[in-house]
Amino acid sequence: MGHMEIYLILGASALMAGALNSIAGGGTLLTFPPLAAILEPALANATSTVALLPGSFAGAVGYRRELWEYRHFTLRVLMPCLIGGAVGAWLVSTAPAVFADLVPWLILTATVLFLIQGPINRRIRRKVEDRRNNGELSKRYVSKFILISLFLFLVAVYGGYFGAGIGILMLSALGYMNLGNIHHMNAVKTLLAATINTASVIIFIWNDMVIWKYAIPMAIAAVSGGYCGASVARLLSPYLVRAIIIVIAFSLTLYYFAKYYI
Repeated sequence: MGHMEIYLILGASALMAGALNSIAGGGTLLTFPPLAAILEPALANATSTVALLPGSFAGAVGYRRELWEYRHFTLRVLMPCLIGGAVGAWLVSTAPAVFADLVPWLILTATVLFLIQGPINRRIRRKVEDRRNNGELSKRYVSKFILISLFLFLVAVYGGYFGAGIGILMLSALGYMNLGNIHHMNAVKTLLAATINTASVIIFIWNDMVIWKYAIPMAIAAVSGGYCGASVARLLSPYLVRAIIIVIAFSLTLYYFAKYYI
């Protein structure tokens, strides 16, 4: 495969990943496989994380009004996310061979999380609305905070290690903190995910694991895809988009298990 074909495939995957992240999440499932086909798995993971990072912050900026309302809570949980993301990335950098062996399982985990994201989001949304209607918001807030911070730290470790699927894990945790409606939770989730990825990127860059000749053009494509994602969302049913990605994700899972274990 020539250089032009490689860049076209990587650019297309990043463009679609950026759009997917703005619609349903799970963009890593599109950027990691083509990179893993030409790079070592650990380098592919690091390069994919860097490529998708600008889009994460762009999404956070889009939620700036919702974030401002919950800025105090968000600031309190930034540190566990930063530390967890750095720990996860450090584990990848210190044991890349172990990461390579875990690739099929990581993709399977991310696929399952993406599969259950829709039902869990709907359940969280109903629960939050019920609590708002019953005037139960903010009750027992302090008693839950330490537990949620610990859970977010563990999610951040996984996010720093691989990243795909952390959104649904964080939404599940934030749903128990009664953070307003689903838009407020999505806002906090988006910024925390960007924070985790930032910590990961710093570790990956420090350990010279980023292939910049791929990361930079992919980042540009991902930002473009994220910007266009809202327009795409208006044209396509979110259920159709999710169905297509689930089929692709399970196909990738089967491929990697066959590659590694058969």
